Amino acid sequence: MHDIQEAIRAHVDDVGAIQATLEPDRGTCAARQAQFQVLQEQFHASDDPIRQHMGQVMASFAPGLFVGEEEADMPQDNLDLERWFRQPKGHERRIHGHRHAGVRIVQEGPTLLLALDAHLAHPGPFTGADLRPYRHCPAPACQRQALHRRTMMRQARSTKQRPGLLAELERRYLKGS
Repeated sequence: MHDIQEAIRAHVDDVGAIQATLEPDRGTCAARQAQFQVLQEQFHASDDPIRQHMGQVMASFAPGLFVGEEEADMPQDNLDLERWFRQPKGHERRIHGHRHAGVRIVQEGPTLLLALDAHLAHPGPFTGADLRPYRHCPAPACQRQALHRRTMMRQARSTKQRPGLLAELERRYLKGS
């Protein structure tokens, strides 16, 4: 039992060394990336199968870990990511009273997120003059496509609307050939 704990303790130290290369306050991005690569090569060359596996996992994650260097203002971990999404989800929960925020954030998120976070940077209540420049702004293409896919999927699930949808798709297919 003691031997197993010692082996695990060594692996815990290895994971701690990897974690240290990922923390932004531990040096510049280039220095941390170089240290990460050194650790990856050490683990990959090790005789220990667990360390070799760690090296393989590090190699698979390496391309996306140090992207953007210090300029990137991205969430550092899952907790930061959840904090970033917290406000619109909270807003959605208050609107319809359910725990889950619903698919609306996914489908209308590109415009909804900016609208829900607008109060963070705006000094006071919005007036008509503040909103007038945005009156004719179209929704982004990705949002329009998501809403179109939702409409088609709802029609496909409906037993009443499915025949009409299939006929329309067949007509478009034959027209395109």
